[in-house]
Amino acid sequence: MNLNLSGKKAMVCGSTQGIGKASAIELATLGASVILVARNEEELNRVKSELPGPGNHSYVVADFSKPDELKVKINDYIQQHGTVDILVNNTGGPNSGLITEAKTDEFIQAFSSHLLCNHILMQAVLGGMKKNGFGRIINIISTSVKVPLKNLGVSNTTRAAVANWSKTLANEVAPFGITVNNVLPGATMTARLKSIVEAKSAKTGISKQEIEQEMLREIPMQRFAEASEVANAVAFLASPAAAYITGINVPVDGGRTGSL
Repeated sequence: MNLNLSGKKAMVCGSTQGIGKASAIELATLGASVILVARNEEELNRVKSELPGPGNHSYVVADFSKPDELKVKINDYIQQHGTVDILVNNTGGPNSGLITEAKTDEFIQAFSSHLLCNHILMQAVLGGMKKNGFGRIINIISTSVKVPLKNLGVSNTTRAAVANWSKTLANEVAPFGITVNNVLPGATMTARLKSIVEAKSAKTGISKQEIEQEMLREIPMQRFAEASEVANAVAFLASPAAAYITGINVPVDGGRTGSL
Protein backbone atom coordinates (compact mmCIF):
# COMPACT_ATOMS: atom_id res chain seq x y z
CA MET A 1 0.00 0.00 0.00
CA ASN A 2 1.45 3.35 -1.06
CA LEU A 3 1.16 5.84 1.81
CA ASN A 4 4.23 7.86 0.81
CA LEU A 5 3.67 11.63 0.76
CA SER A 6 7.26 12.63 0.05
CA GLY A 7 7.36 15.67 -2.22
CA LYS A 8 3.77 16.65 -1.36
CA LYS A 9 2.74 19.84 0.43
CA ALA A 10 -0.12 19.63 2.91
CA MET A 11 -1.97 22.65 4.30
CA VAL A 12 -3.62 21.82 7.64
CA CYS A 13 -6.03 24.27 9.26
CA GLY A 14 -6.59 24.58 12.98
CA SER A 15 -3.30 22.78 13.42
CA THR A 16 -2.02 24.04 16.78
CA GLN A 17 -4.09 21.62 18.84
CA GLY A 18 -6.37 18.59 18.81
CA ILE A 19 -7.23 16.79 15.60
CA GLY A 20 -5.61 19.45 13.42
CA LYS A 21 -2.27 19.14 15.15
CA ALA A 22 -2.48 15.33 15.14
CA SER A 23 -3.24 15.38 11.40
CA ALA A 24 -0.25 17.63 10.72
CA ILE A 25 1.99 15.20 12.61
CA GLU A 26 0.69 12.16 10.72
CA LEU A 27 1.06 13.83 7.32
CA ALA A 28 4.59 14.92 8.18
CA THR A 29 5.38 11.38 9.32
CA LEU A 30 4.39 10.13 5.86
CA GLY A 31 6.83 12.58 4.29
CA ALA A 32 4.73 15.65 3.48
CA SER A 33 5.90 19.22 3.95
CA VAL A 34 3.23 20.71 6.20
CA ILE A 35 1.86 24.25 6.13
CA LEU A 36 0.23 24.94 9.47
CA VAL A 37 -2.66 27.43 9.54
CA ALA A 38 -3.99 29.01 12.74
CA ARG A 39 -4.24 32.41 14.41
CA ASN A 40 -1.66 32.07 17.20
CA GLU A 41 1.87 32.54 15.86
CA GLU A 42 3.56 31.45 19.07
CA GLU A 43 1.68 28.14 18.99
CA LEU A 44 2.32 27.72 15.26
CA ASN A 45 6.06 28.06 15.89
CA ARG A 46 5.87 25.52 18.69
CA VAL A 47 4.00 22.91 16.64
CA LYS A 48 6.25 23.49 13.62
CA SER A 49 9.27 22.63 15.77
CA GLU A 50 7.57 19.38 16.83
CA LEU A 51 6.77 18.09 13.34
CA PRO A 52 8.70 14.98 12.31
CA GLY A 53 10.23 14.04 8.99
CA PRO A 54 12.48 15.77 6.47
CA GLY A 55 9.77 18.11 5.17
CA ASN A 56 10.30 21.85 4.86
CA HIS A 57 7.50 22.85 7.21
CA SER A 58 6.03 26.35 7.43
CA TYR A 59 2.96 28.21 8.66
CA VAL A 60 0.44 30.93 7.89
CA VAL A 61 -1.06 33.10 10.62
CA ALA A 62 -4.76 33.49 9.81
CA ASP A 63 -8.02 34.04 11.67
CA PHE A 64 -11.05 32.15 10.33
CA SER A 65 -13.39 34.77 11.73
CA LYS A 66 -11.99 37.09 9.04
CA PRO A 67 -12.54 35.36 5.65
CA ASP A 68 -11.35 38.29 3.52
CA GLU A 69 -8.09 38.44 5.44
CA LEU A 70 -7.70 34.65 5.14
CA LYS A 71 -8.15 34.87 1.37
CA VAL A 72 -5.39 37.46 0.99
CA LYS A 73 -2.94 35.58 3.20
CA ILE A 74 -3.49 32.16 1.59
CA ASN A 75 -3.29 33.51 -1.96
CA ASP A 76 -0.11 35.41 -1.09
CA TYR A 77 1.41 32.25 0.36
CA ILE A 78 0.60 30.18 -2.72
CA GLN A 79 1.95 32.86 -5.07
CA GLN A 80 5.23 32.84 -3.17
CA HIS A 81 5.58 29.12 -2.43
CA GLY A 82 3.61 27.29 -5.12
CA THR A 83 1.10 24.48 -5.26
CA VAL A 84 -0.56 22.84 -2.28
CA ASP A 85 -1.30 19.14 -2.88
CA ILE A 86 -3.35 18.36 0.22
CA LEU A 87 -5.82 20.63 2.00
CA VAL A 88 -7.22 19.68 5.41
CA ASN A 89 -10.13 21.94 6.36
CA ASN A 90 -10.57 22.01 10.11
CA THR A 91 -12.16 24.72 12.26
CA GLY A 92 -13.35 24.79 15.86
CA GLY A 93 -17.05 24.08 16.15
CA PRO A 94 -19.78 26.57 17.07
CA ASN A 95 -20.97 26.89 20.66
CA SER A 96 -23.43 24.33 21.95
CA GLY A 97 -27.09 25.18 22.48
CA LEU A 98 -30.63 24.49 21.36
CA ILE A 99 -31.50 25.57 17.82
CA THR A 100 -34.65 27.28 19.11
CA GLU A 101 -32.48 29.59 21.18
CA ALA A 102 -29.83 30.28 18.52
CA LYS A 103 -29.33 33.86 17.36
CA THR A 104 -29.09 34.58 13.64
CA ASP A 105 -25.60 36.02 14.17
CA GLU A 106 -24.46 32.61 15.41
CA PHE A 107 -25.47 31.02 12.09
CA ILE A 108 -23.75 33.78 10.11
CA GLN A 109 -20.54 33.40 12.09
CA ALA A 110 -20.56 29.60 11.81
CA PHE A 111 -21.24 29.56 8.08
CA SER A 112 -18.51 32.16 7.58
CA SER A 113 -15.78 30.38 9.52
CA HIS A 114 -16.66 26.92 8.20
CA LEU A 115 -18.31 26.92 4.78
CA LEU A 116 -16.99 30.22 3.41
CA CYS A 117 -13.44 29.71 4.66
CA ASN A 118 -13.39 26.14 3.28
CA HIS A 119 -14.52 27.53 -0.06
CA ILE A 120 -11.87 30.27 -0.06
CA LEU A 121 -9.13 27.74 0.68
CA MET A 122 -10.40 25.30 -1.94
CA GLN A 123 -10.40 27.97 -4.64
CA ALA A 124 -6.89 29.04 -3.68
CA VAL A 125 -5.41 25.55 -4.08
CA LEU A 126 -7.58 24.14 -6.87
CA GLY A 127 -5.67 25.55 -9.83
CA GLY A 128 -2.41 23.93 -8.78
CA MET A 129 -4.09 20.62 -8.04
CA LYS A 130 -5.69 20.57 -11.49
CA LYS A 131 -2.39 21.41 -13.15
CA ASN A 132 -0.60 18.57 -11.34
CA GLY A 133 -3.40 16.04 -11.77
CA PHE A 134 -3.30 15.31 -8.04
CA GLY A 135 -5.18 16.75 -5.09
CA ARG A 136 -6.68 15.78 -1.76
CA ILE A 137 -9.26 17.92 0.04
CA ILE A 138 -10.25 16.51 3.42
CA ASN A 139 -12.85 18.17 5.62
CA ILE A 140 -12.91 17.36 9.31
CA ILE A 141 -16.58 17.77 10.21
CA SER A 142 -18.72 15.75 12.65
CA THR A 143 -20.89 12.64 12.83
CA SER A 144 -23.81 15.07 13.05
CA VAL A 145 -23.94 15.08 9.24
CA LYS A 146 -25.38 11.56 9.58
CA VAL A 147 -27.35 11.88 12.82
CA PRO A 148 -27.80 15.36 14.36
CA LEU A 149 -26.45 15.64 17.89
CA LYS A 150 -28.46 16.96 20.82
CA ASN A 151 -27.86 20.54 21.95
CA LEU A 152 -25.68 21.39 18.93
CA GLY A 153 -28.25 23.16 16.75
CA VAL A 154 -25.99 25.66 14.98
CA SER A 155 -23.22 23.10 14.59
CA ASN A 156 -25.55 20.44 13.14
CA THR A 157 -26.87 22.90 10.57
CA THR A 158 -23.47 24.21 9.54
CA ARG A 159 -21.80 20.81 9.34
CA ALA A 160 -24.55 19.50 7.06
CA ALA A 161 -23.99 22.42 4.70
CA VAL A 162 -20.26 21.68 4.56
CA ALA A 163 -20.93 17.99 3.86
CA ASN A 164 -23.18 18.80 0.90
CA TRP A 165 -20.70 21.38 -0.39
CA SER A 166 -18.04 18.67 -0.20
CA LYS A 167 -20.07 16.07 -2.11
CA THR A 168 -20.90 18.57 -4.85
CA LEU A 169 -17.24 19.58 -5.09
CA ALA A 170 -16.06 15.96 -5.20
CA ASN A 171 -18.13 15.26 -8.31
CA GLU A 172 -16.90 18.40 -10.07
CA VAL A 173 -13.17 17.86 -9.50
CA ALA A 174 -12.94 14.06 -9.78
CA PRO A 175 -11.89 14.13 -13.48
CA PHE A 176 -8.73 16.02 -12.50
CA GLY A 177 -7.40 13.39 -10.10
CA ILE A 178 -8.62 15.33 -7.07
CA THR A 179 -10.52 13.62 -4.27
CA VAL A 180 -12.74 15.29 -1.67
CA ASN A 181 -13.76 13.45 1.48
CA ASN A 182 -15.09 14.12 4.96
CA VAL A 183 -13.75 12.69 8.20
CA LEU A 184 -16.41 12.62 10.91
CA PRO A 185 -14.94 12.46 14.42
CA GLY A 186 -17.08 11.20 17.24
CA ALA A 187 -16.32 12.08 20.85
CA THR A 188 -12.58 12.75 20.83
CA MET A 189 -10.27 13.76 23.67
CA THR A 190 -9.77 17.39 22.65
CA ALA A 191 -10.40 20.86 24.09
CA ARG A 192 -13.66 20.88 22.10
CA LEU A 193 -15.00 17.84 23.99
CA LYS A 194 -13.94 19.39 27.29
CA SER A 195 -15.79 22.63 26.51
CA ILE A 196 -18.99 20.75 25.57
CA VAL A 197 -18.89 18.78 28.82
CA GLU A 198 -18.21 21.89 30.90
CA ALA A 199 -21.02 23.84 29.22
CA LYS A 200 -23.52 21.03 29.79
CA SER A 201 -22.41 20.65 33.40
CA ALA A 202 -22.81 24.37 34.05
CA LYS A 203 -26.28 24.41 32.49
CA THR A 204 -27.68 21.26 34.09
CA GLY A 205 -25.82 21.07 37.40
CA ILE A 206 -24.75 17.50 36.58
CA SER A 207 -21.10 16.76 37.31
CA LYS A 208 -18.62 16.56 34.45
CA GLN A 209 -17.81 12.97 35.40
CA GLU A 210 -21.47 11.94 35.14
CA ILE A 211 -21.82 13.65 31.76
CA GLU A 212 -18.72 11.87 30.45
CA GLN A 213 -20.07 8.52 31.67
CA GLU A 214 -23.37 9.21 29.94
CA MET A 215 -21.51 9.93 26.69
CA LEU A 216 -19.43 6.77 27.02
CA ARG A 217 -22.54 4.62 27.39
CA GLU A 218 -23.53 5.68 23.85
CA ILE A 219 -20.23 4.46 22.37
CA PRO A 220 -19.94 0.71 21.69
CA MET A 221 -16.16 0.86 22.24
CA GLN A 222 -16.78 2.45 25.65
CA ARG A 223 -14.02 5.04 25.30
CA PHE A 224 -13.30 8.38 23.68
CA ALA A 225 -11.11 8.58 20.59
CA GLU A 226 -7.58 9.90 20.67
CA ALA A 227 -6.91 12.75 18.23
CA SER A 228 -4.26 10.58 16.56
CA GLU A 229 -6.89 7.96 15.67
CA VAL A 230 -8.88 10.55 13.73
CA ALA A 231 -5.65 11.80 12.15
CA ASN A 232 -4.90 8.29 10.87
CA ALA A 233 -8.05 8.45 8.72
CA VAL A 234 -7.03 11.89 7.43
CA ALA A 235 -3.56 10.63 6.52
CA PHE A 236 -4.90 7.59 4.66
CA LEU A 237 -7.34 9.67 2.61
CA ALA A 238 -4.47 12.02 1.74
CA SER A 239 -2.29 9.19 0.48
CA PRO A 240 -1.86 7.74 -3.03
CA ALA A 241 -3.54 4.57 -1.74
CA ALA A 242 -6.88 6.41 -1.49
CA ALA A 243 -6.89 7.65 -5.10
CA TYR A 244 -10.24 6.03 -5.97
CA ILE A 245 -12.08 7.08 -2.81
CA THR A 246 -14.00 10.33 -3.14
CA GLY A 247 -17.22 11.99 -2.03
CA ILE A 248 -17.65 9.96 1.15
CA ASN A 249 -18.13 10.48 4.89
CA VAL A 250 -15.83 8.45 7.14
CA PRO A 251 -17.03 8.27 10.77
CA VAL A 252 -14.28 7.74 13.33
CA ASP A 253 -16.54 7.33 16.32
CA GLY A 254 -16.13 3.92 17.96
CA GLY A 255 -19.46 2.81 16.46
CA ARG A 256 -21.60 5.52 18.08
CA THR A 257 -23.44 6.81 15.00
CA GLY A 258 -26.79 5.08 14.66
CA SER A 259 -26.77 4.79 10.86
CA LEU A 260 -24.67 3.28 8.09
